Amino acid sequence: MNSTSAWRIMWKEIYSDKVALVSLILFCVIVITVYIWALFIDADALAIVNLRTRNLAPSGAFPLGTGSAGQDMLQMLILSARNSFNIAFLITGGGAVIGILFGLVAGFYGGHVDNVLMRILNFVGMVPAIMLVIVFVQLIPNYTSVTFALLMIVVFAWQGTAFLIRVKTLQQGRMEYVAASKTLGTPNFIIIFREVLPNLVSIIVSNLTISLASNMGIETGLTFLGFGLPFGTPSLGRLVFYARTPTNLTERPWLWLPAALLIIIMMLCINFVGSALNRAADAKKRSH
Repeated sequence: MNSTSAWRIMWKEIYSDKVALVSLILFCVIVITVYIWALFIDADALAIVNLRTRNLAPSGAFPLGTGSAGQDMLQMLILSARNSFNIAFLITGGGAVIGILFGLVAGFYGGHVDNVLMRILNFVGMVPAIMLVIVFVQLIPNYTSVTFALLMIVVFAWQGTAFLIRVKTLQQGRMEYVAASKTLGTPNFIIIFREVLPNLVSIIVSNLTISLASNMGIETGLTFLGFGLPFGTPSLGRLVFYARTPTNLTERPWLWLPAALLIIIMMLCINFVGSALNRAADAKKRSH
């Protein structure tokens, strides 16, 4: 089955599941709205302290109230969401590239190549990714780079993808079309990327969807704990961080509750779509 058929099966599964379809539409609407709206927000002006408007409750002028520095929390929510989405998408994409390449090579070649790569994979996977990120951030004092935070998470966010793709590639390697291609003298590089990889599309997309929800939670959790994005960089985790102050938690929910609700909504949407994609992957597997 080619990649076109895989995409058709995935769309049919999502379309037949109304919850997944609504979740996909809502996810796209939120993401597009955030990125377009953020283009019209002056981040520098938002960073200016305005004591006259600090800690105001939601009103017509400020639909989500204001923060301790007088900033418009609706605009802060949009900028924070954009940054968190950027991080989640980049982590997911970067981890997917590493994990897919690693898994394809290990599963296709097998033997000593597989043994060596699996030793590396097992070594990297011995310690939870979040713990490794926290350790590396602590070893580099006063880091201020968003890129560094991103790379630290990407480096340790691909093991699950690599394991999955390796197993699926081992299964594909036993198929007749792979043996036929090898008999015809087709280069291994061509077999891997032109024949094996398209047959893994549904599995990869399903895994990416689940990883996206997980990575959104990782960024938010690390930033909330103080080990994610550098201080001063707007993110959903930074807004939820306001809830750690008892006064904000009970008397100023507009500072943190919209960000928490947005995180929950996004993760639910991703999970509903991911469930439909998992069923599509199972349907594709049964069709072979």
